[in-house]
Amino acid sequence: MDSNVVKTVVLLAMSNVFMTFAWYGHLKNLTSKPVFIAIMISWGIAFFEYMLQVPANRIGHQSMSLAQLKIVQEVITLSVFVPFAFLYMKEGLKWNYLWAGLCLMGAVYFIFKK
Repeated sequence: MDSNVVKTVVLLAMSNVFMTFAWYGHLKNLTSKPVFIAIMISWGIAFFEYMLQVPANRIGHQSMSLAQLKIVQEVITLSVFVPFAFLYMKEGLKWNYLWAGLCLMGAVYFIFKK
């Protein structure tokens, strides 16, 4: 596998951890705080997400098309979101996660098909 693809996947996975906490973490921890506080904290977390995501996309675009890069991002997003929802937010696992994952695997197949 191309080293750019490996670097991209690793950076995007790390980026997605920050992104998921920036987007959804406040729903667990900051619901009693004013929305402005949640926004500022989320922006602070998102800064670190962008510090990883922007280089990941630049590196990835050297080896993948824009569409391939986006589909990889979506697979990683779901791969990070499901454990986050289950382990951190204490939401139950749902069959919908499996079906969504299978749909994304189909997207990966078709977007990378020569």
